[in-house]
Amino acid sequence: MELPSNLIPDEASPEWMNKGDNAWQLTTATLVGLQTIPGLVILYGSMVKRKWAINSAFMSFYAFAMVLICWVGWGFRMSFGDKLVFFLGKPGVALDEKFLLKRAFAGYLPTATMVFFQSVFAAITVVLIAGSLLGRMNFRAWILFVPLWFTFSYTIAAFSIWCPQGWLAKLGVIDFVGPRAEKDRRNCPPNNVILMLAGAGLLWMGWSGFNGGAPFVASTISGLAILNTHVCTATSILTWLLLDSLFFGKPSVLGAIQGMITGLVCITPAAGVVQCWAAIIMGIISGSVPWYTMMVLHNKVKLLKLVDDPIAIFHTHAIAGGLGGILTGFFAVPKLCRLFYMVTDWEKYLGLVYGLQNGRTPAGFKQMGIQIAAMGFVIVLNVVVTSIICWFIGLIVPLRMSDEELENGDDAVHGEEAFALWHEGERLVGRRHNNKVYDTHEFSFVESKGEVQMV
Repeated sequence: MELPSNLIPDEASPEWMNKGDNAWQLTTATLVGLQTIPGLVILYGSMVKRKWAINSAFMSFYAFAMVLICWVGWGFRMSFGDKLVFFLGKPGVALDEKFLLKRAFAGYLPTATMVFFQSVFAAITVVLIAGSLLGRMNFRAWILFVPLWFTFSYTIAAFSIWCPQGWLAKLGVIDFVGPRAEKDRRNCPPNNVILMLAGAGLLWMGWSGFNGGAPFVASTISGLAILNTHVCTATSILTWLLLDSLFFGKPSVLGAIQGMITGLVCITPAAGVVQCWAAIIMGIISGSVPWYTMMVLHNKVKLLKLVDDPIAIFHTHAIAGGLGGILTGFFAVPKLCRLFYMVTDWEKYLGLVYGLQNGRTPAGFKQMGIQIAAMGFVIVLNVVVTSIICWFIGLIVPLRMSDEELENGDDAVHGEEAFALWHEGERLVGRRHNNKVYDTHEFSFVESKGEVQMV
């Protein structure tokens, strides 16, 4: 019996390539790309004061472009190429068709597909850093920061955790600047809540590609990973809104978005290797623990009060990501790990819950230890490398914007304003919302000459 003509291998579709998997991987890569362009561009641009809308969105736009060029220039092989040292691959270009059209290191895909898929992960990682620097970092410093941080921090973590030759991967880890102006720290309402929700929605739905593409195959695990992602995220949102309502009297849009982000971040390392009921538990934890650190501890702990974090990246990513890594080591199902990794030594991937259940308690605690060690490595790496990079950039250009730029925003930095209808003749008349926690406002815009009033 002959194969249908569309399944017969040829030079463009070699025997080792699965067309369905390749199409799925390109689709998931595009979904992840849409999380950044336009997802985070819209979210960042609308979540800050109107005077920072262009700068915040443009930081994401620039970073996405720069990372992709660095990725094909040297980053992919440093992250997934031949080992140079135990934590880093050899630099090399990913531009030649002989390299790009051969089979990738995992899955039934060409390397070109893998290069693109991994590039959008690298890009969104750098863009997420921008979220902690909005409204204060000199854009020229950001231009230098992106390629330096990507080269000396991201590639090391990526090779160590995700490359089959990386030291943490071999251990068995499971993983499916100065402040703003003081008045901007005290009062920083979003400039467009509806657009903020649109950007958040793109980020949420795009996460299907983030976790659904992780197995590098259109399989049952891909479906489970996507389902767990959305179940955990929805649970986290509802948990955050419930806590807001109980303690502050009103549910908040900003709170819902923060709960969404914490749920997405928390479930990511566990998406395809835990039961759906565990995803619900992770959603409850990701919607409550970061809520507590952000809404309660942040106002009580002196060190946290000193941190200028415009959109709470520390709570929504550092805290939620740490919870995700630990909970993965707790809830990971051996069978699901086997289906995900498809390796002969799959038994080393064992969540503590199942270690206790199956009489393999030491193995379960070992997995928890590996998860915590991986987190510690990434934290130390990023703190050290980021500090050195910022010190180096500070020798060339100021890290912080000038006082004039901080005062005038986009017009001073880029010579542009985000909203053409908002001229100097208009002024913001604000009335503080009863829910002061998120520093939101109900506001109207009043023409200073008294001719037009928009309420």
